[in-house]
Amino acid sequence: MSRIDDVFRRTRAEGRAALVGYLTAYDPDRERSLSRICAACESGLDLLELGVPFSDPTADGPDIQAAMVRALRAGGTLAGALALASEVRHRFDVPIVMFGYANPFLRHGTPQFVEDAKRAGIDGLLVVDLPPEHDEGLRVPARASGLDWIGFCAPTTTDARLERTLVQGSGFVYAVSLKGVTGASLDIAHPELAGYLGRVRARTSLPLAVGFGVSTSAQATAVAKMADGVVVGSALVRAGMESSAALAKLVSDVRGALDRKRE
Repeated sequence: MSRIDDVFRRTRAEGRAALVGYLTAYDPDRERSLSRICAACESGLDLLELGVPFSDPTADGPDIQAAMVRALRAGGTLAGALALASEVRHRFDVPIVMFGYANPFLRHGTPQFVEDAKRAGIDGLLVVDLPPEHDEGLRVPARASGLDWIGFCAPTTTDARLERTLVQGSGFVYAVSLKGVTGASLDIAHPELAGYLGRVRARTSLPLAVGFGVSTSAQATAVAKMADGVVVGSALVRAGMESSAALAKLVSDVRGALDRKRE
């Protein structure tokens, strides 16, 4: 069983959703990035999504786009993100999913990247812009090495595409909550959201983590009623720009709300 499997098994036994947090490596520089990641892990994060700096983050909204710009200006690279992940791994047992776009991974060279990711303590990969029809070159060696391949779906995903995404994935499914980019406003009460998540749930036994637009404890607890994991990203990036203490408080508040909402 992978660390990711262990986390969802534990949180399910505890009767709560897992708290998944996204932060961009090297935002706003290596030292402060590491400080913020450690603060998040110490404050109750169950799973870390570590963003790889990239110049064209098309799925991301303004907060994470700005984080990418800061990270690139600070010298952030895939190699740097892997080194940062390795340091986090030596301090914490939290699962680490490397979250990014295909270009840096492919330019690194698939065999070398998979080897380096394993050595750094990465547990899974989530490649935002690599569709299931074209992911075999990276997915197959990643799975062969024991890395989880996190499926990525959205409300606009067709049933045929959804079936293919889910059958090829492992670890958990990342379900984008809305038709938009990260940080957009999420309407928890929108009837399409529950129907869409039900459509995903009916097709897989993998844990379902919901992200994009979750920024408050109230939103997190509402999403937790429909999912096995709640992803907070842009709100963490914003809090981190205020201070590591503000980021830690946000993680602690959301985690506390999820703990209190146990059924």
